[in-house]
Amino acid sequence: MRSLRYGLFLCCLFSCLPALASEGLANGADLLSAYQRAFQLPGKWRQAVKGLSFEPVWIDSSRFWFRSEEDEGFRYVLIDVRAATRTPVFDHVRLAAQLAEQIGQVVDEGAFNFPHFSLAPDLSTMDFIFADRLWHYDLASGVLNLRGPAVATPGYWGNEEEERGRIEVPSLDGRKVAWVEGWNLKLLDAASGQITTLSQDGSAEHYYSNRLIWSPDSQHIAAARITLPAERSLLLLESTPREGGLPRLQTRHYPRAGDPVIQREPRIFGIDGKVLEADPALFPDPYRLDGFRWNRRGDVLSFDYADRAYQLYRVLGMSASDGRVWSQVEERSDTYINLPRIYRFDLADDRHMLWASERDGYNHLYLYERVSGRKIRQITHGLWYVRDVLRVDELRREIVFSANGVNPAEDPYLIRYYRIGFDGKDMRDITPAPGMHSAWLSPDGRYLLDRWSTLSLPPQTAVRDALTGEVLMPVERVDDRTLKTLGWSAPEPFVAKGRDGVTDIWGVIIRPSDFDPSRVYPVIECIYASPGGQFVPKRFMPDHWPMTAMAELGFIVVQIDGMGTSFRSRSFENVIWKNLADSGLSDRIAWIKAAAQTRPWMDISRVGIFGASAGGHSAMAAVLHHPEFYKAAFAAAGSHDNRLDKRWWNEQWMGYPVGPGYAASSNVDNAWRLTRPLMLLVGELDDNVDPASTLRVADALIRAKKDFELVFMPGVGHTLGGSYGDHKRYDFFVRTLMGRSPPNWQLLEDQGRPSP
Repeated sequence: MRSLRYGLFLCCLFSCLPALASEGLANGADLLSAYQRAFQLPGKWRQAVKGLSFEPVWIDSSRFWFRSEEDEGFRYVLIDVRAATRTPVFDHVRLAAQLAEQIGQVVDEGAFNFPHFSLAPDLSTMDFIFADRLWHYDLASGVLNLRGPAVATPGYWGNEEEERGRIEVPSLDGRKVAWVEGWNLKLLDAASGQITTLSQDGSAEHYYSNRLIWSPDSQHIAAARITLPAERSLLLLESTPREGGLPRLQTRHYPRAGDPVIQREPRIFGIDGKVLEADPALFPDPYRLDGFRWNRRGDVLSFDYADRAYQLYRVLGMSASDGRVWSQVEERSDTYINLPRIYRFDLADDRHMLWASERDGYNHLYLYERVSGRKIRQITHGLWYVRDVLRVDELRREIVFSANGVNPAEDPYLIRYYRIGFDGKDMRDITPAPGMHSAWLSPDGRYLLDRWSTLSLPPQTAVRDALTGEVLMPVERVDDRTLKTLGWSAPEPFVAKGRDGVTDIWGVIIRPSDFDPSRVYPVIECIYASPGGQFVPKRFMPDHWPMTAMAELGFIVVQIDGMGTSFRSRSFENVIWKNLADSGLSDRIAWIKAAAQTRPWMDISRVGIFGASAGGHSAMAAVLHHPEFYKAAFAAAGSHDNRLDKRWWNEQWMGYPVGPGYAASSNVDNAWRLTRPLMLLVGELDDNVDPASTLRVADALIRAKKDFELVFMPGVGHTLGGSYGDHKRYDFFVRTLMGRSPPNWQLLEDQGRPSP
């Protein structure tokens, strides 16, 4: 019996030898060099490709400028489409000499990558920031003047405008001026100098907004009385101030899921002293009440209303004669209305509006009659998604817009640009080249500046005729020849069926530069699964951070857009409603299994996952709810409990009021499920996702007697960890998925690892 057991052991051992031997090539002597490639090679690839950044600015109907990255450095370039010319915006050599004289040090004329640059419409002057100073340059005379230090005033993304303070708003006929003073609305008659107080009910708790809107006939003022909720704060302890001293407490405005919102009450004030209050019957319990605008006659004020449950959206009209309120357009949803997708354009005829809606399951454009709220027609149709409207041409009665998924023969996420008539006919593709497009229309709508690329083909840029899509003038083409000599290869797109066996799920596969198909590689998924976006790369990039470096360690790295992400259909996205923990993980598992069926070098018995922010929540959820598949997770800055997170992001997907779905999706409440290796990372000054979210997970894991790792970063905000976090993540997956000991940090530091 003993010899039989020994024979079985040898049999199992020898059956594993091919895999162990092939893996040993990557994890033994080559592991140190793999780390060196991970830290250094993506940077070399980035440096090998010039001109990836492109941010054009149209000056007038036929001219635009952009910053071009060329072999000799950055150049600011002016394109004149009508003249078909390309010229420098300024003399780079001359300006470099002038700056050098002013600041007393050598200035490289190829290093002009200004953090701020603006050009006067007549091309006479430009303003820019260089060496932390603001400069003004006269292009005709060549005179350079220092305006002063470039003072940065860092803002906080979460601040809500309280609409206080005196802002004088003149009437369109110039005869009156309105403003808010002492919480109430004041009116000045310019001719007589008489000041009238139009409102009497303002107070510190219920004050009038300073965003006053005059009617076109200068007879009425639209205003809103505001009630602010109690302050909701995020408390952050800065343990190690960089200038030294004791720890200090920082606070941020941070309303969380379930917290009250700002309330606005619409009013119309007549210059004759008449005040009209809107009956709130059609806008009870608002989450948003904004978008105030007058029609051209000045007899109807309209505004937008989103209810607190995110399931009702109305464009409301209010009569300036009697205050009557009615619905012009109404959207309802059994799950949630995609507030970021709302689009409205009031036509100049004062009778119609263009409207975007997902009511048929896809985002499409509609034409509405404004007074009655009657839908005239659906303009766009199909199993595809309208993204943005660039221009409404009322003379031609056409719309220029972007959309994805129109062409059923290509990746449904690829964006192209189209024209269509108000009648829904004659839809034309004006960016016919295959690839992912970005486009900018000239101010008069005649020219379309188009830039496109694929994962494997570098960007091309050209000016097209905006009516026909014909290329009128090539602008740039990025050269990737040097990149290809450095061992770079593009990510591989792959599509497979999702959890239902029907729906196509798209993703990419990234292999190491020394990929050997005879070896087997652990698999790591980079996850960001949130609704409201699509995250798998579609454009050309030499370095798909943070995935490229991870692949160099000897992993196959994948990224997937599972159900719950956007720009496909409402049914595709709705799976996450009140269930963010779903994260499309079932689709992702099916996709990875399908990819491995034809790729024997993918070892799906060792799959890890990492992500940050909402991706951190998803990464941890993967090992909590699918430990049979995901064997290790790295979660940075995770929004592990939606009840602790910011109101505006979480309520739309998780619902209002806060219900049982919040607990069901919480990694805190489910921490007891952990059976796989987990590393958490958090910055103590994260003002995007409360660090308490990660620390409560840690507390729950400790109370459940679970083993895990926590990386706490003093003085750091919302982060994946920077180079220090990268290294911790690399080591974590090398240990947990490869079963190897990572190289000594000091040895890597001595050989050129980037410092944190």
